[in-house]
Amino acid sequence: MILVGLTGGIGSGKSTVSARLASRGAVIIDADAITREVQLPGSDVVKELAERFGPEVLAADGSLERQALANIVFTDPEALKALNAIVHPAVGREMNRRMIEQRATTNVVVLDIPLLTENPREGLQGRIVVDVPVETQVQRLVAHRGFDEADARARISRQASREDRLAKADFVVDNSGAPEDLDAQIDRLWDWLISLPQLPADYEPVTPIPKG
Repeated sequence: MILVGLTGGIGSGKSTVSARLASRGAVIIDADAITREVQLPGSDVVKELAERFGPEVLAADGSLERQALANIVFTDPEALKALNAIVHPAVGREMNRRMIEQRATTNVVVLDIPLLTENPREGLQGRIVVDVPVETQVQRLVAHRGFDEADARARISRQASREDRLAKADFVVDNSGAPEDLDAQIDRLWDWLISLPQLPADYEPVTPIPKG
């Protein structure tokens, strides 16, 4: 397989780029989607979260009250660290399982990880960054996702800076324009991806240790 990472700030349109790559045949391993899967009602992760943060983080049907949990952890660094210690290992194990399923193939495998800059992963053959100006992030979060401006800016500030992401990029996708502006960039990106060397069939993924 060919293994690369895909990242971008909140509101950058990373999911759009991921979908375009999937349409070319890439296998997408989506960290956010896996996080939701490991937090389904009745899962070990949800049980641990309720034990750590209290029953108020659970809805009546046993599902996770994400906003209630967010209200606790995003104002308390120690609580956020505890959350990460519960969720990240479970997500990492599932991502590794899916990579191992692909390692004997010739597929392009894309790890879609929002916090790849903050928590680098070893063994990648390249890092793709979906880039937009911060003001574009704010505008999109307010217009399309219902954030108020202060919340949008606060969430952006808690992620790696635009400059840090770009400094670690092997390929940058400028997603500040219209969706059709992506076509030529995705063509170039795909050509670059399939030019990368294949990893050995016995490749062993390494789960990164989250910081903070």
